[in-house]
Amino acid sequence: MKTLPFNAMFTLAWRNLWRNHRRTLIMLSAITVGVWAMIFMTALMRGMVDDMLLNGIRSLPGEVLIHHPQYRDDPGINNSIPAPGDELLKALQIPEVTAWTSRVRVPAVISSERDSRGVTLVGVNPASEVQVGFDIDSIVEGRFLESSNDKGLIIGAKMAEHLETDLGKRVVVMSQDPDNNIADRGFRVVGIYKAKLASLEETYVYAGLETIQKLLKLDDMVSEIAITGEDYRNVDKWYPHIKQAAGEGVDTLPWYEADTYLGSMLSMMDGFVLVWIIVIFLALSFGLVNTLVMAVFERVREIGLMMALGMRPSTILYQILMESFLLLVIGLLLGNALAIGTIIPLQDGIDISVVAEGMEMMGTSSMLYPALKLNDMIMANAIVITLGLLTSILPAWRAASYDPIEALNKT
Repeated sequence: MKTLPFNAMFTLAWRNLWRNHRRTLIMLSAITVGVWAMIFMTALMRGMVDDMLLNGIRSLPGEVLIHHPQYRDDPGINNSIPAPGDELLKALQIPEVTAWTSRVRVPAVISSERDSRGVTLVGVNPASEVQVGFDIDSIVEGRFLESSNDKGLIIGAKMAEHLETDLGKRVVVMSQDPDNNIADRGFRVVGIYKAKLASLEETYVYAGLETIQKLLKLDDMVSEIAITGEDYRNVDKWYPHIKQAAGEGVDTLPWYEADTYLGSMLSMMDGFVLVWIIVIFLALSFGLVNTLVMAVFERVREIGLMMALGMRPSTILYQILMESFLLLVIGLLLGNALAIGTIIPLQDGIDISVVAEGMEMMGTSSMLYPALKLNDMIMANAIVITLGLLTSILPAWRAASYDPIEALNKT
């Protein structure tokens, strides 16, 4: 009986696990709830961070941006760049690029008969702008622009409220041309949009790209070229190719360099998720260690008998660890199933409009979309198994270190 085959050890560990149903079920409940809490809260945090980052990227907007080298310091009309050349157009055809667009984006003043406001005037190509990220469903009144030479204007709901204007009314937009002369034009409001962040409604007004180029005497010059891919986290895989094709005369930046706050937020939240998972399990591990130690104390005489019959201390250690492993695996399966079952129905969004103002200050919308990531689930499961086995070593080692004679005399 010095060495037991794996099947025998597995059977023995399984039966020992269920000898005390109440203790095992309590521990399984603790592990299940702990795993569910880790995955569920991680999904909520991931959803909040993804929403915040995507809102930020869409307000840049784009995952890779090409500008004049001085545009970020002075986003004026004189810091424009030519439309994409042949080499850049060829680079934009790579599979990783899902869409791109050119824009004119300059400071402007919008005036109604009631009020005037400073805004960012954005001249867009409607078809490519929608592909890059503009949500056509955000138009709550009227329509979106139909072409690059559309003579209409799209404004935000908050801006319409400030200007006391409405759909179909005329407003005047003023900016500067390259010669520093005032360029102004009357536009009819053809659409009103409602953004996830109310602040965006007060910032951006949209018009046709060619219409704005003619107004500002830009010919085919643009302020920026915005490019998007399938996953904002994987920009590094294709961004260098775009940068090389764009050349040295322009600034080609990924989103995390164009907005360093968003980049640092991503790194910070990734680290915070890992810390959160470890903290939750460390709290859970106290219960696990306590339960396993008590289980060993209850079986002192049994362990002494097995050692007296010739079972090695290492086999005793192996058996206790196997019991812990089985307990952890069952808890993980139940916890994962519970997490998936509660997260998937909520992926259409959780309405948190009661705290919408505070969430907007953080850059997130009033709807929270939990994001269930495979990597987060794998990380949570790996941490539970690893730390669970580590915390099981103490009671297992204690059981293996008993003297057989003393153990048999325990009452």
